Amino acid sequence: MIQSISFGSKQIDFRLEYSSRKSLGITVTPDLTVLVKAPVDTSLDKVKEKLKKKAPWIIKQQSFFLSFHPKTPTRKFVGGESHLYLGRQYRLKIIQSKIESVKLKGQYIEVTTNNKSKVKQLINEWYLQNAKTKFHSTAKPIIDKFKKHNVEPSSIVLREMPTRWGSCTPKGKIILNPELIKAPKGCIEYVIIHELCHLIHHDHTQKFIDLQTKEMPDWEKWKMKLEKLLA
Repeated sequence: MIQSISFGSKQIDFRLEYSSRKSLGITVTPDLTVLVKAPVDTSLDKVKEKLKKKAPWIIKQQSFFLSFHPKTPTRKFVGGESHLYLGRQYRLKIIQSKIESVKLKGQYIEVTTNNKSKVKQLINEWYLQNAKTKFHSTAKPIIDKFKKHNVEPSSIVLREMPTRWGSCTPKGKIILNPELIKAPKGCIEYVIIHELCHLIHHDHTQKFIDLQTKEMPDWEKWKMKLEKLLA
């Protein structure tokens, strides 16, 4: 059952589920959904009253997860179009040639191909290849630093995720979104540090925030850059 409450100028939608539990629980999921689980005899008014008290926390959690939502606009992959790489804007230059290649040249991402319909595929392959190299070289010194906490990821893998920049599995595998290659190095470091902190604290508790701040004092700056850059 989908319901909503108003909090200031914001409307908070939530999904309400009744079950044979003793207390009311509120969860904010990474896709920004607010899930409320309530005992079967709880009135809707009581649920809404509890939500209004927790509204600042809910909004804070949604804002937190929002920074992990890629929002890059759809590209047409035509000459002159602007594309991001490591936080900088480059213009797309398409050159007709039998040899297929993608390279950075000055202010341009230069794509050579005989078939313009392959430009998108070539650029995406180039992004992915660079992401594999850059993410691992960026992560290595950070992972070495985290060994003092007696944690180390089992592996780092790249996977396209429509609503996340990164995630961490219970078995310690860190998953990074290849789209991060479009963001500055500081943003990539922030996401890696964020996920490494999850190896120690699984939830976004104060201890988690304290650890993240200790390992990257200016993490909020990079979080904001990530939000704005790919908005």
